[in-house]
Amino acid sequence: MHKLVTAVLVVLTVLYPLGVYLAMGRVAPQWLAVLLVLLAVLRAVATRQRFWWAVASGAAVLALASWWRADALAVKLYPVLVNAVLLVVFAVSLRYPPTVIERVARITQPDLPESGVRYTRKVTAVWCAFFVANGAAAAYTAAWCSDATWALYNGLVAYVLMGCLMGGEWLVRQWVRRRGALTLGPQ
Repeated sequence: MHKLVTAVLVVLTVLYPLGVYLAMGRVAPQWLAVLLVLLAVLRAVATRQRFWWAVASGAAVLALASWWRADALAVKLYPVLVNAVLLVVFAVSLRYPPTVIERVARITQPDLPESGVRYTRKVTAVWCAFFVANGAAAAYTAAWCSDATWALYNGLVAYVLMGCLMGGEWLVRQWVRRRGALTLGPQ
């Protein structure tokens, strides 16, 4: 049951930009903000991860801003918040290892060699750069683009870019492995 609830919350989170886009003009931004906080809190409770509690706290701040301003900008800044929190989590792991990517790698390979640790550190830094660029694009679309452009970028393009980064990293990892410079979990 827990996995089903988590899966539903993941889908709702991914569909958030589309839902906001469809609701704009029909639902007051303040009520969208309440739904945003509810979704973030439910996700935090379901996952029990500190990351989602930070997102829920930020969502509450955005909701307050939405009530104060009575517009949708704060609601549209939620993807910026998620990128900012992810950036902090990944960057802090660079400063205080193991990195986020190393932790993921150690799930399949607990005895990760030093070459793998160095590699995962570089991948974590690449993700940090991604979160900066993606967060900036999300902020730009929220502040200066149409609602449709915001929804398209944050509800589709950003996910495609994440998938490209994951796929590109997988290809690089295979190439590095073939050169014999890296030993990391399953291919």
